[in-house]
Amino acid sequence: MSHSGVEAKPPWRTVPRGVRRAAEELLGTEVRRALRVWGGYSPTPTYRLRLADGRGAFFKAVGPVSNDFARGAHAREERTYRELSDLIAPWAPTFRGAFRWDAWHVLLLDDLGPKSVPPWTSALARGVSRALGDFHRSTLGAAFPSWLPPPEQQFLRLAPLWERVSESGGLRVLADRAGDQATDALRWLDLAVPVLSGASRSLADAGPPYAFLHGDVRSDNLRWSKGRLYLFDWPHVRVGPAEYDAAAFGQSVATEGGPGPDQIMAWYSERAPVRPAVLDAAIAAFAGFLADQAWQPDIPGLPRLRPFQRRQLRVTLMWAARRLRLPRPTWLNSVREER
Repeated sequence: MSHSGVEAKPPWRTVPRGVRRAAEELLGTEVRRALRVWGGYSPTPTYRLRLADGRGAFFKAVGPVSNDFARGAHAREERTYRELSDLIAPWAPTFRGAFRWDAWHVLLLDDLGPKSVPPWTSALARGVSRALGDFHRSTLGAAFPSWLPPPEQQFLRLAPLWERVSESGGLRVLADRAGDQATDALRWLDLAVPVLSGASRSLADAGPPYAFLHGDVRSDNLRWSKGRLYLFDWPHVRVGPAEYDAAAFGQSVATEGGPGPDQIMAWYSERAPVRPAVLDAAIAAFAGFLADQAWQPDIPGLPRLRPFQRRQLRVTLMWAARRLRLPRPTWLNSVREER
């Protein structure tokens, strides 16, 4: 069985027998069935396992064809599960263990079931937004391990992105996607980029209190089960202003057809403090990241990532314009997602 338009996922039978046996040894029972997990934005081998003792487990791995980025992310995620369990345990699946076999590196987790969203209903978006606020509030001002990079170092990397897009000719590339409105688009960008850049640079100076950030909160990395939020895919953890995680989540819900980002933040703020100026900086910085990435060449094996980033950019720039009192970028409605 194959799924068109999504990342390639190898069937369970193609996983080496040694890997399958090692997984069974770690889980303590036989795997009776393995269902490929489609979705996300990576060709990582992922399966929902049905075990002989009636339990379920989640198998995710990198293998011989995985690139260095995927291998590095996988190693960072294992470290998160092993060393940061006190911070993430209420919000993450139970870690069953990890092993290496030849070129394979496997993580085994509790199975949290099929995806919860999209579609996003108001009730789901409200519940997840409030729970995300609970997650961030629970770690505000906590003592974080020294191996996590300091916030200033993490967010300084985002500060110059708008300048880089401008200097590389990226603004012209983006404006040209607006077709007949390309001139209006370029005029708007020339006006807006100094404002967006200035706001982005202030994120590194946001200051404490800092929270523990997931770094990639979106629908394919969460499950909503019996009124509880569970997050997985933890390779991008960091310490910093909670507003950055919240802003990235808010725009992703709107991108997928759910409530708008202002409503998401209103629900989120019922559980966690939100500093308006820091939120503005986070939105501008995330928009800069998307403007830098969305029109880059497609990444081999990830056919849906760039189109999704282009949709995100539209939502995030609209949001930034409202927050920063810029003229409404109506030209965005004409931007083509395809190349």
